[in-house]
Amino acid sequence: MGKFVVRTVATGIKFDLKASNGQVIAASEVYTSETSCLKGIESVKKNSAIANFEDQTVEEIVSAVNPKFEMYKDKNGEYRFRLKARNGEIIVTSEGYTAKASCENGIESVRKNAPEAEIVKG
Repeated sequence: MGKFVVRTVATGIKFDLKASNGQVIAASEVYTSETSCLKGIESVKKNSAIANFEDQTVEEIVSAVNPKFEMYKDKNGEYRFRLKARNGEIIVTSEGYTAKASCENGIESVRKNAPEAEIVKG
C-alpha cells in the first residue's frame, strides 16, 4: 500500500505520494501550513479515484472535465502528468518519464495507491 510522506522544506511543507516499493509517484506543491498540506492530501485521495483523463500528447486533444489527470510532454520531451482538482487547481505532479506507457502506469499507480494511502511524517 502507498503512503503520503509529509515533510518540511525550506519554504514550507509538502508531501510525496510513494508506492509500496518506496518510489515517489507524485509530489505536491509547497504549502504554508500543515493544515493546508493535509487538505491537499485529502483532495488527492478523493479526486484520484474519480479523475478523468486528458492526453495532451496527441494531435487531437479531447478535453476532459475536472477532476482530471493531464498527461503532457515537457520541454525536454519527457512525459509527465498532473492531477487537477474540481476547481482546476493542480494538486500533484509527476516526475518525467521517457516512455508514454510508464507515465500512464504512474497515473494508474496514483489511482490505486492514493485513496487508501496512510499519512506519515518524513
